[in-house]
Amino acid sequence: MTDVFLRRLSRWQADREREAVADLYVEAYRGMPGEEFHDREEYLRRLGEHVQRSGFELVIASAAGRLVGSVYGYQADRTDQWWQGLHAELPGEMAELTAAGRTFVMTELMVLPSGRRSHVATRLQEHLLSRAGISLAVTLIDQDNAPARGALQSWSWQNLGKITPPSGGPPREAWTRHLGR
Repeated sequence: MTDVFLRRLSRWQADREREAVADLYVEAYRGMPGEEFHDREEYLRRLGEHVQRSGFELVIASAAGRLVGSVYGYQADRTDQWWQGLHAELPGEMAELTAAGRTFVMTELMVLPSGRRSHVATRLQEHLLSRAGISLAVTLIDQDNAPARGALQSWSWQNLGKITPPSGGPPREAWTRHLGR
């Protein structure tokens, strides 16, 4: 793959680029077994909700003028509501970091198949999580997503256990990573 360039987008830029990022979303998941749920309109709906969240950040990766990956996230609410549905006891430090506004939720990390295995995802998540003031990153993955689990483990994330989303649906795995240590 040619040189990959990362760029952090403002909320306004992210909204302006939403169609291109949605196209990336569809292409990144096309033809993957078990990924039929990756619907473009649903992605745009979620992105529209998330872009309004406090501390929203989006990082894109491009190569040869083409979008090849992106990741976004937002600051976790200062309440423990984010942790509702956790099947285990939440360590006190995590509740404190969330209440202090120092927890960041990483969502929707995606890379085109042509960019996989070339550290694009690693660079994207590192760039996203490099923002000042964040001490803890959290993310949720589907329980049967072995590639995501393997990537998180290689990036020093820790599996916190299962969490049932407040909106319902099957339990997912909650992963955390302490930053700046």
